[in-house]
Amino acid sequence: MLIVGCGDVGLRVAALARSRYRLLALTSSPQRVPQLRASGIVPIVGDLDRPQTLWRLANLAADRVLMLAPPGNAAAAFDLRSRNLLAVLQRSAILSGGGKKTLRAVYASTSGVYGDCAGAVVTETRPCNPQTGRAVRRCDAECRWRRAGRERGWRVALLRIPGIYDGRSRSPRARIERGLPVLSRQDDVYTNHIHADDLARICLLALERGAPGRCYNVCDDSALLLGDYIDFAADLYGLPRPARMSRMQLEAAGLDPMRLEFLRESRRLDNVRMKVELGVRLRHPRVEQGLRDPG
Repeated sequence: MLIVGCGDVGLRVAALARSRYRLLALTSSPQRVPQLRASGIVPIVGDLDRPQTLWRLANLAADRVLMLAPPGNAAAAFDLRSRNLLAVLQRSAILSGGGKKTLRAVYASTSGVYGDCAGAVVTETRPCNPQTGRAVRRCDAECRWRRAGRERGWRVALLRIPGIYDGRSRSPRARIERGLPVLSRQDDVYTNHIHADDLARICLLALERGAPGRCYNVCDDSALLLGDYIDFAADLYGLPRPARMSRMQLEAAGLDPMRLEFLRESRRLDNVRMKVELGVRLRHPRVEQGLRDPG
């Protein structure tokens, strides 16, 4: 299995998969090589933004690829990194098309491809309507991976992932300690979450069970307004609840543009397809439980 973008989630996948796969990971940082080796992973140094450095991938015998790396080049409307990775994989004589192996791949996308849904329940049949540059690049990547799957006979599954959290470094504690305000209830937005450990397990299930070209909403069973999520976390940590402000007040308060982007989109993801087709049984079905688990 080749893991591309082997950060926190990739290392969690590796810990689960170590007994079943020979693990490889692409890294652009030579400084990470010792950490990857200590995790039982064979490191391959290469940079997705520099395709001339990816030549080693064309000779790998990996028949599972997990693409966790985010798109590059914030000024572009396409995902250069997916384009570069797919180009080198498609040149490989080891994979199908050369006739020897059928690649199973998972592309980690974002639920942001749906855009603002005004709080509606969203299934995978809803058309994409990306409204941020990041989501536009993710849509481009989804199309590229799907097309490669059709043309080469690969089994490519797409995961549409919302906010990733855990009870430690990915918790909202730092946000609360900074005193960042949240939207007033009448302006608030629904957010969706998945615990990092559950996401790692779902990545592996999708590699084995995902249908070709199929996309899956990857989320838990929570249906919380963002302010309620933050209030619960503040109470859990014994911290003051943040101030509530109208949308206009928040924009005037100088909140950073990326955070404001998230506050302009509201949706509730439906996760039935994930559970039925991939056989997912969530260990942290609600954020209230997941935040309490120190891991």
